[in-house]
Amino acid sequence: EGDVICVFSQYGEVVNINLVRDKKTGKSKGFCFLCYEDQRSTILAVDNFNGIKIKGRTIRVDHVANYRPPKDSDDLDEVTKALHAKGCGVRTPPHTSSDSLSEDDSVPPKKQKGE
Repeated sequence: EGDVICVFSQYGEVVNINLVRDKKTGKSKGFCFLCYEDQRSTILAVDNFNGIKIKGRTIRVDHVANYRPPKDSDDLDEVTKALHAKGCGVRTPPHTSSDSLSEDDSVPPKKQKGE
């Protein structure tokens, strides 16, 4: 986990990591989920790390729609508890009236054929 955090932290603050392990042996299954503090860091990591080789292995880096940290840990810190409650990632702000076009910005109507 420390090595993954070290490599991925060059693009931003890593808030949470879930290194998936085999329940019987405790060995890593070879993939993990990682949550950055902000979306910009996530985009940079995906753009720059996807397809590169680290220690002879080509890695795949992609976005996950709804990141949820693992629930099987008894000793959760405050950040992880907050992630359990609200998830991690970009939230689309609700549509407001200021987002709609004003009369000055209105789109001109399309011309009919033959005009």
